[in-house]
Amino acid sequence: MTANKRHGHMAEHAYQWIKGRILRNEWPEGAPLKESTLSAEIGVSRTPIREALRRLTLEGLVETIPNQGSRLVSWSAHDLDEIFGLRMLLEAHGARLAAQRITDSQRNELYALCDAMERVVDAGTDDVSARQRLTQLNEEFHCVVLKAAHSERLQALCSQVVYLPLVYRTFSIYDKVEIMRSMAHHRELADAFTAGDPVWAESVMRAHLSAGHLATRRIQYGMGKHPA
Repeated sequence: MTANKRHGHMAEHAYQWIKGRILRNEWPEGAPLKESTLSAEIGVSRTPIREALRRLTLEGLVETIPNQGSRLVSWSAHDLDEIFGLRMLLEAHGARLAAQRITDSQRNELYALCDAMERVVDAGTDDVSARQRLTQLNEEFHCVVLKAAHSERLQALCSQVVYLPLVYRTFSIYDKVEIMRSMAHHRELADAFTAGDPVWAESVMRAHLSAGHLATRRIQYGMGKHPA
């Protein structure tokens, strides 16, 4: 292996190691991510650590402050309430529009994504890669719904409001009950679009996002409990 390839391999290893711990919520929000500590724990030099942290900063999972170093991104309870509140308003409206404007190909795509997510769940969601795959499919599902609304202004507004790193971490903390509820919501949304029922679609999207909000508050701030 050449020096460049070896360096690239170490940087990728560091990136996956750090990201895995973030998505497993093994560090509290706002936790400092010191290069020296990570270098010792992962067993690589500081350079790959620095590259991994830079990559995670670009993804929004880490924030790097000049002369202070890197730390895990954190959101206050107020931030969560505001983000999920705005998202609920925008995406619920998008679901309402989509029920009236969705194309056959988009509807088929939603059902295909439901099938794909359910296959992941059936295979088991204990490892990080499965949670990452679910998150990716979930993002695709919501993107299709917004596209089906056929409103460029709405898509632009959602891109400003929806913080993908927060979505990523939210889905990674779901327990089995919350995962199954999310799968049921996705399937019901697809059915509502098939029925062309805007009221049904809007109400399910509201419930879906409200459940995500509750899960985040439950894990991060100990607020609220979901039924067993």
